[in-house]
Amino acid sequence: MAIQKTLTKKTVTNKTTVAKSAKQLIKKGSNSVAVKRASVSKGDAGTPLSVVIRRRIEAQKARFHANDNISAFIEPGELEGLVDEVAEKMQAVLESLVIDTQSDHNTKNTSKRVAKMFVKEVFNGRYIEQPTLTKFPNVSRLNELMIIGPITVRSACSHHLCPIMGRIWIGVLPSKESALIGLSKYSRLTEWVMCRPQIQEEAVVELADMLEKKIKPIGVAIVMDADHFCMQWRGVKDRDSKMVNSVMRGAFLKDSNLRREFLSLLEKR
Repeated sequence: MAIQKTLTKKTVTNKTTVAKSAKQLIKKGSNSVAVKRASVSKGDAGTPLSVVIRRRIEAQKARFHANDNISAFIEPGELEGLVDEVAEKMQAVLESLVIDTQSDHNTKNTSKRVAKMFVKEVFNGRYIEQPTLTKFPNVSRLNELMIIGPITVRSACSHHLCPIMGRIWIGVLPSKESALIGLSKYSRLTEWVMCRPQIQEEAVVELADMLEKKIKPIGVAIVMDADHFCMQWRGVKDRDSKMVNSVMRGAFLKDSNLRREFLSLLEKR
């Protein structure tokens, strides 16, 4: 019985020591992936951060397709942990491609660079909240056609993660009751939507939906013209192919004269 009590006491002491050490590491701001994962919650210690986030999403029965925004399920500070996890897995990809990342100075830190690029730059629209759109009342009761663009867009196709590079034009016909937003906000919202793995056809629809919801115009129109590297860089390798598509809502869909005016003005830009 004395031996059993001694063992139990030692076990408790060891657990307390480990817990204190973990807390000290976290307080010091350690960049260790293991510490970041342990700090998510006691029940998730040792579980990859991506799995923790995925469980939160699934618990709410929410969708997390490539072009969805999942910022509501990511807690402050977790993006750094996600970068570290992606870097680990990207390193495994490089090794499977038989690339020597130890002696090749060009690829020594490639896994970390790629992880940071995906999470914080090219796919950032998945992980951060929608930019704040300050709205103003339509005091002057404007009801004339406005065209914003061309807005440069950069994205990647969901099929091959190859770049999509192009331009977007936005046409808005406000009503007297519509809200107005600053011109820069159109660019910010467009970038937020496009900075995810996308297909062009869905991206312009998503952008149109958001603009309709935010400013409630009489009509909204979007035209996108882009190069797709999944067709130029691989596959048929056709360097001259582009994709142009449009979304017409409200007055732009019903009024052919308005639609013609919008499209004709684009040709002059």
